[in-house]
This record gives sequence, structure tokens and C-alpha cells, in this order.
Amino acid sequence: MIRRLAFLLLMLAASLSAASAQGFRTPPDLVRASLVAEPVAVAGAQPFTLAVRMQVKPGWHVYWRNPGDSGLPPEVTWTLPAGFNAGAIRWPAPERIAIATLMNYGYEGEVTLLVPVTPPPSLDPADPVRIQAKLTYLVCETECVPGSADLALTLSVGEPRPDAEQAALFERARTALPTPALWPLQLSSQGDTLQLDFAAPGLKPETIKAASFFPYSETAIDNAAAQVMRVDESGLHLTLARSTPTDPAPAALPGVLTVDEETGGGTHRLAFAYGDEPVLPAPAAAPEASAAAQPVAPVFDALTLATAAGLAFLGGLILNLMPCVFPVLSIKVLGLVRHAGESAARVRLHGLAYTAGVLASFLGLAGLLLALKGGGAAIGWGFQLQSPSVVAGLAYLLLAMGLSLSGVVHVGGRLAGIGDGLARRSGLSGSYFTGVLATLVATPCTAPFMGSAVGFALTQSAGVALAVFACLGLGLALPFLALTLWPPALRALPRPGAWMETLKQVLAFPVYATVAWLIWVLAQQVGPQGLLAALIGLVLVGFAAWAWEHGRAAAPRVGPIVQGVALLTVAAVAALTLSLDRDRAVPAAQAAADGVEPFTQARLDALVNARRPVFVNMTAAWCITCAVNETTSLSTKAVRAAMKDRSVTYLKGDWTNQNPEITRLLEAHGRSGVPLYLLYTGAGEPQVLPQILTEGTVLAALEAVPAASGKSAALVR
Repeated sequence: MIRRLAFLLLMLAASLSAASAQGFRTPPDLVRASLVAEPVAVAGAQPFTLAVRMQVKPGWHVYWRNPGDSGLPPEVTWTLPAGFNAGAIRWPAPERIAIATLMNYGYEGEVTLLVPVTPPPSLDPADPVRIQAKLTYLVCETECVPGSADLALTLSVGEPRPDAEQAALFERARTALPTPALWPLQLSSQGDTLQLDFAAPGLKPETIKAASFFPYSETAIDNAAAQVMRVDESGLHLTLARSTPTDPAPAALPGVLTVDEETGGGTHRLAFAYGDEPVLPAPAAAPEASAAAQPVAPVFDALTLATAAGLAFLGGLILNLMPCVFPVLSIKVLGLVRHAGESAARVRLHGLAYTAGVLASFLGLAGLLLALKGGGAAIGWGFQLQSPSVVAGLAYLLLAMGLSLSGVVHVGGRLAGIGDGLARRSGLSGSYFTGVLATLVATPCTAPFMGSAVGFALTQSAGVALAVFACLGLGLALPFLALTLWPPALRALPRPGAWMETLKQVLAFPVYATVAWLIWVLAQQVGPQGLLAALIGLVLVGFAAWAWEHGRAAAPRVGPIVQGVALLTVAAVAALTLSLDRDRAVPAAQAAADGVEPFTQARLDALVNARRPVFVNMTAAWCITCAVNETTSLSTKAVRAAMKDRSVTYLKGDWTNQNPEITRLLEAHGRSGVPLYLLYTGAGEPQVLPQILTEGTVLAALEAVPAASGKSAALVR
């Protein structure tokens, strides 16, 4: 994953220049998209097939449902007449596309995505059928450019008959689809590898030129590693490298097997589907679309810029009340008290400086998030806390501020100052950087109203997205800004005095508590050696603070040397922070041991296809809102008993480290960050629960799931 992000950052400059030049829309010569119907007329209750055809410029490629090491799969949002239902996309077998050190799964040249559509029982012959589709995709060469296309066609109502001109297109498209599995598959785990044994005793080794397996799961294998093939008298054997060997070995590996076989007529490519890939029915057959694979209408479809901005503003206001912002509130309160003795105009400037820090941070994070997503990264709100280096750096910064509050070191005489010169010159830099810190600490939380607004923003142009994020930052900054602008509030503040030193030292302890929490988060991301390195970093921060303060009081010749040692120690801390790796995967194994299954898209698809009730909890170690919900609402005896009585399978997705499958599910429901709670009742679309849970809310939602009888409960377990 680190290799993937590094490559994406290298592509970032090229991606930004291409995207900004086109307003984040693909140049028309890169992808030509069209919507084609197999019949020229449709009739009630008689399914038909649509084709989304994408013709890609040579040297460029688009992506499969699992894009591999980078990228995003094409998505189609349908606008259909009343009563019409579009099924899931039928994906052609992909190709392995190597980009530098990454391996992507996708298509070059041309790809046709088939989608079955079922009309209502009756149609009015005088009313033509108008079908519209919004196609969004990512097209890449060495850089990636996001694109979209508005597609439409009109069909008459009458006796269905095929379009002779399009027959060849649909025939080629069906030929490219994987067929049902031909050979039984036996999956086994051997240390760092997965062994796939296909029982095909009739194969001749000299005719099999190549074979590849494309898993539906984005996190199952190391995509860039070579797939070692062996053919003998028992069949075909593939050895795949696992992406995270410390994870529990998968019990099944749904995906697509491709085999290049040489015959007398040349080399032919065969593709076979294993697991949950639906097979496209014949034109006259009724489609059987997977309930889990059905396109989910995003909750932000009906939002406009005005409503999204309003929701973002409300979400920013509520962020001030979220647990993750509490430590910064103490800094803000002390800052107000410190400035109470200054003039009203001066205090207003501090409020404006704080607001500028918040807005600049939100816009900076939003710009980086948009750029990385445009480069193909599967990330969302709070993405920076998925980096161990960012988590450790934030812990070190807060520890330094806590030491300043405790009087161990004096940084410029201002709470969040960055040096004596800045503090003496204006004193506003402290307020500005307090706003920056407030934003960084607020990112682990997703407040009510905020999820839909951010999800909407990330599907729009850069200008619209930045406007929404600016409203979010304004909401976070408003309470502090209002206090500095309202004269009665200023008069009510106590005057500075000796008591402030005691208060300052007391307020250091919430900051230390935040440091402890961040180190706990880091423990979920790195291994024992990485955690030891991070703890040594805390010691070095303390030593640097001590050395700096003692250097100020030392003799003129000794002081600069001691302070130089402090600066070298800070440099060592920075180097240590950047060297932290991500090599821990224990949470998934522990979740399974506690009776809560780790989330995978393949497991969710299988459960939903079997019409089993499922509760999905998308969380992260750095999400305090998630932790509060789990403690107060999801781990209670009443909720666990209700789930057991109704045979609800509990899937828990851990987004502490980057997981593209979790990101996809978040985006499918209009969210860009955790928490997300979904309840599949066994029929229809899932219910999305609120981001702030109570035990009563969860129990009320579970009432929609019928209690399992003794016999059926035994079967589903």
C-alpha cells in the first residue's frame, strides 16, 4: 500500500495539470462512450440488455471491478422510467496492466459493459422509453484523469426484435464475459502464498501458454507479484502471493481465471468465473442480479450546492461538540482568557486568524484529497490518519504543546507560537496555528450532516468541492469567531492573572490524553518494532524540549550548543517518523475471534445473495465517534442478544489502514469517511443507520429483521 501511494504521488502533478485543464472532465479523445440497446423495441415484462461501450485511446486504460493496485472502476447511475429496473454490470474478463511497480486490472482498446434491464408488466405503445445514464470512470496512462459522460437513448414500445446493426457488438461482448467455472477449485494457504489447484486432468501442458487469476477482493493478493503457473496430469496450479500474510487465510477466493490455450487455429483466451460473478442471461431470460451488487442510489443525488453547503456548515458546528475536538477546546479557551486583557479590535484579529487557520487547513486537506482521488487512490475523509507517519507526527506535536502548557518548555510565550520572533511581532500566528491544529484533530470525526455533504462534494467539480469544504471549516470556526466578535462575551471573560499558570498546567492533561490515544491508534497500524520506534520518538521529543529550555538558561557559549543538540534531536524525530512502516494486521483476526467477522466484499455479497440479515460496521481506530458508538450501542448485551435471536451476521470493516473495498462501500452510500452502519434485512436495499447511535436506535432497526426459528437459525449459523 505504501508503494501504491508513493506511485500515486509521483503521478499527482501530471494528474492535476490534466484534470485542471479540463475542469476534471476527460478530454474527448481519451474515451468515447456510448449507450446501445440490443433490441430496437421493448415490451412489458420482457427483459432486454443495454451496452455501455467505452472506446479508449491507445496507450490508455480503464479499470475492472477490482482495479488492482490503483484506479477506480467505471460506475453507472441510471435514470429510468417508472417501473424499470437495471441489474448489475456484467464485467468482461480483465487484463493485467503493469504500470511501473504496480499491477492494475482493466481494459485497453475497447470494453463493453452489459447491463440487463427489466421493464414493468405493461407499457404504453404511444409513450417511447427514454433511458439516461451517467457514466463516471478513471482513465490512465502514466497519469490518471477522471471523466464522465451523459448517455441517453430512446426506444419504441412494441414487439422486441434485435437490432441487426448491433448484433455483432453484443455477440463480442458476451464472448468476452467469463463463463461458469469449468474445473473444480481447491484453495489452500501455504505461509505467504495461496495455492489454487484446478482439477483439469485433461489439460496438455504444452498447450497452456499462460494463466492468471483475478480476485474480486482488492486486498486478497499482492497484485504485482508474479503468479506462478504449473500444469501436470492432475490439472492447473497457480501460486499467488498474499497481500497481508498475517491476516487469516480466506476460506474462499471468488474471482476470474483466464487461460491462454494454443490450438491449431492459434492462441485462444478462455475465462471462467468462480464465486459470486453473475452470468449474463440469454436475451429472453429474466435477469438474476445480485442484491449486493445492485447499484446503490447515492443519498446525495438530490443534493444541490446550496443544501450541501448548509449541511456542511451544520456538520462543522457540531464538530465542536465531538470528542475528538475536546482537547483543542482547552487550548482555545485558554487563548481567549489570555487575550481578554487586549483591546476588542485585537481580540477580533485573533478570531479572524483562528478562522483563517481552520479554513486554510480544510481547503488544503480537501485539495489533497481531490488530487489523490483523481490519481486513482481509494481514500476518503480522514485519509491522512491512515498514515502512521501522520499519526506519529501529530502525537509528537501535541506532546510538545503539552510540555509547553506544563511549563517544561516555553515556545515563544504564546500557546501555539512557532518562535519568539513571530510571537513578539504579531501574536496572531498562535491563533492561526491553533486553527490548523483544531482541523487536524477534528478529522477523525464525522459529525451528523457532514457525511452526506462531504460525499456530495467529492463527486463534484473541484470548485464545488472546495466551496463545500470551506462551509465545513466555517462551521467549525464559527463559535470561537463569534465569541471574539461579540463585545458582551469579551467583557464576561476573566482578566489575566497568576491563576492562569495553574489553569494552563491543568489543561495540559487533556492534551497528554490525546497523545496516549494517538499512540494506541499507531499500535493498530505498525508492528512491535514500529511501535517501539514511535515510543522512542516521544522520549526524544521530551529530551529536545528539555535541552532547548536549558540551552536558553545556559552560559552564552554553552547555550547555542545545547540548543543545537535539541534541533538535531527534532530532526532525528522527523526522520524516525517518516521511517514508520505499516505492517500490522491483528484487528481482523481478533474480530473473528470475538464472533464479529472481518468485512470483505465477497463475504457481504455471499450473505446478501443468500438473503441472510447482515449488520455492517465501518470503523477505524482513529475514529472516536466509532469507539463511542461501539461501547454505548453496539456492544451491549441487549443489542448482541437481538442480533443473535435474528441470526444477524455482524461484519466489521476496519479502515484504520487503507482498504479499497471499504472505501468503495462508503462511496456507494454517499459517504467519504467512517462511521457507516448498514443493516441488510434479507430483502431490498440496506438501511443506513445514523452516525451517532444509541442502543434504542439499533434495537429499533433490528425489529425489521424477523426472528429466526430454531430450525432456520441452526441452518444459517
